[in-house]
Amino acid sequence: METPVSKAIGQIPSGLFILTAAYNGSRSGILVKWVQQCATVPPLVMAAVSTGMPVVPLIRDSHSFALCQIAADDRLLARMFDTAPLHGDDPFDTLPITAAPSGAPIPTRSLSWLDCEVVRHIDLESDYGLYVGRVRSGGMLNDGRPAIRYGDNGEGA
Repeated sequence: METPVSKAIGQIPSGLFILTAAYNGSRSGILVKWVQQCATVPPLVMAAVSTGMPVVPLIRDSHSFALCQIAADDRLLARMFDTAPLHGDDPFDTLPITAAPSGAPIPTRSLSWLDCEVVRHIDLESDYGLYVGRVRSGGMLNDGRPAIRYGDNGEGA
């Protein structure tokens, strides 16, 4: 049941990103729905990642992650990364990619990317953990309207 609080929280916008990481020959990614800038000097971003995802140990071991912003009309990336890959499957095998300086894969169809060094991991004692990353590099890849999400309804603006 929707409450006044959940409706108010649902008004907070967030971008849709593919969060990726790589370590020791393994790579993975997952669609993340809660990403925000949290500081300008130094540039910091935070992302909420569902606990137990295959990307989590790669973030932990590499101390880094990349955020790849997807376009509002890119249903392929949203669908490919909406669920965790099966054990041992590499979701990037069928996509044109480049690599961030950290080694994290960047789908070339992304609008933009940020390569981040983990400065904090916060265990929220919930179904998500929070990763705060210092942006080390990034860039624009394509023009387009970014996918924006409000609350839990999944509808973009």
